[in-house]
Amino acid sequence: MDKQLLFRRLGIILGVILLVIAVVMAKKLTAEKPEPPRKEEVRAMPAVSTFPATVEEVATTLSVQGELVAFDKIDIFSEVTGALVSTSRPFKVGTYFPQGAILIKIDNSEAHLALLAQKSSLLNAITQLMPDLKVDYPESFAHWQQYLDNFEPESAIKPMPDPLNDQEKYFIASRNLYTQYYNIKSQEERLDKYEIQAPFGGVITQTSINPGAVVRAGQKLGELMNTGNYELQVTVPLSDLKYIKTGNTVTLLSDDLDGEWSGRVKRINNQVDAGTQTVKVFISVSGQNLREGMYLRGDIAATSIADAVRIPRDLLIDQRAVYVVRDSTLELEPVQVVKITSDAAIVRGIPEGAQLLRELFPNAFDGMKVRPQGDQSSGQTSVNAVGSL
Repeated sequence: MDKQLLFRRLGIILGVILLVIAVVMAKKLTAEKPEPPRKEEVRAMPAVSTFPATVEEVATTLSVQGELVAFDKIDIFSEVTGALVSTSRPFKVGTYFPQGAILIKIDNSEAHLALLAQKSSLLNAITQLMPDLKVDYPESFAHWQQYLDNFEPESAIKPMPDPLNDQEKYFIASRNLYTQYYNIKSQEERLDKYEIQAPFGGVITQTSINPGAVVRAGQKLGELMNTGNYELQVTVPLSDLKYIKTGNTVTLLSDDLDGEWSGRVKRINNQVDAGTQTVKVFISVSGQNLREGMYLRGDIAATSIADAVRIPRDLLIDQRAVYVVRDSTLELEPVQVVKITSDAAIVRGIPEGAQLLRELFPNAFDGMKVRPQGDQSSGQTSVNAVGSL
């Protein structure tokens, strides 16, 4: 009985010892087994297309649009009173009048007769003066006699003879001849106002009178507009004003009409709109098919920017850098943005010949390995494809 118990205990102890030995041996074998080599993670390098930067004097343009207005447009007013008389051209909207043509003619019969009466009074006064003049100032008598002989009431009055001395001048003035003479000159000037001539060739755009109606002094009769000379009023951001000046050429187009018109910057306002921070610029335009109120758009040939590179706007990183490719690695190159539009930018700071990305791709970062491909020797086509500045 005691022997069986002893053998059973020895068997348990021996089993535990064997189990411990097996575990120790297994750990030892596992520790001595070499680890398999780890495979290095290989990232695929993206293929990129590049073009070399060209540092040059970049010609720029400034896009503008605005409403066309007539440069010469006047309101027509009457300075006299009378009935409106018909002329060879009707005073109606759309009628063209060449320069010097009669726009308005007002009946001047009454004013003309009053002028003749004043001339007759002067003629009578000079006639009564002649006997005294012959006695007191015989040296001037011949001049006044010639003036009297050539006096024609229907013609414009001629200047009276100049007095030879102060005594003669006072003598003439005492007979009230100078007063009558200047009254006649005034009436002649007023008589000319019964006809209004076109100061320039143009069309009538407004009328408020018809033939036969009585015109009052100070009444507005209509509006005359020159159809050969227009101005385009545009607004330019204050930041872009430094690129334009008077005399710059402008190419203009219409969305509604075919054709192209040439203009020139004529005036630049000195006042800045406080709300929009823009300045009004006036462009002179002339040509066929132009009408007041049209909307035109175009590009001003602005000042060129020296030592700069023109690139697509999408290549800018935070408006202060671009990616360049050096030794198959992307590097951020700081730049100075000189001018920018909706699709392009002019920058400084890119070295001549630096390889720029033609197109920015997602997940690009500074130091990223890339695989340049394609023709990297000429980027002129890509640069020229950028929109105008």
